[in-house]
Amino acid sequence: MIKQTSAVFLCLALGSTASAAGLKLDDLKDAAKAAIESSTSGSGGSSLGASLSSDEITKGLKEALTTGSNAVVDQLGAAKGFSGDPAIRIPLPKSLVKARNVAKKVGLEGSFDELELKLNEAAEQATPKARALFVDAIQDMSVDDAKGILQGPDDAATEYFRSKTGADLQSQMRPIVDGALADVGAVTTFNKLLKKYNAIPFAPKVDADLTSHVVEKGSGGIFHYLAEEEKAIRENPIKRTSQILQRVFGGS
Repeated sequence: MIKQTSAVFLCLALGSTASAAGLKLDDLKDAAKAAIESSTSGSGGSSLGASLSSDEITKGLKEALTTGSNAVVDQLGAAKGFSGDPAIRIPLPKSLVKARNVAKKVGLEGSFDELELKLNEAAEQATPKARALFVDAIQDMSVDDAKGILQGPDDAATEYFRSKTGADLQSQMRPIVDGALADVGAVTTFNKLLKKYNAIPFAPKVDADLTSHVVEKGSGGIFHYLAEEEKAIRENPIKRTSQILQRVFGGS
């Protein structure tokens, strides 16, 4: 699962050398700050960052973000990535929740439950589209961007991704969700549901944009887990064996 593969999501991930040395989060922040703000000769700052250049710090951060974002996409893009996760499971649109309550009185709630499952399946199919967008955002990261993430708040990396990819992610997910809703049978289920529902006397009219709903909730789920990854790493750094991460964060 994500938390088992997320240790390199941020620049705050520790290499094995750093773990053994018992370095703290503040030590890493101080070292990163020193490495970015000082020259490659390492004048000033802590000994951990003294021999590292800004390019090395940025490279390590890019590698960490690539690994972490891939872990998020792999999990949420898998079967039951959304439907099996209470934290991000996509509910029915509000108008359909009200309609389900009406339909429940005549035993038709099962059709609504089936539709909800298919909405989540559509999000799972669309999620892999995020991978290329995240890769592009990481490759475009400047030294200043890296500095902002290193020294920023707990969600700095997540907000970087959101600012760089949020609008494009929703735009590129939309046609995929459209197709996925048809592929998983959501459109057919919805049409059948409406036919049965509209036969209920005095039932309120239903108006729902399924595609927009899945795109909004699906992208929200992706950023939710990016933020969870970031928070976990900032609070509980774990060692990783990547050479560049050991060099950047292991003090070697």
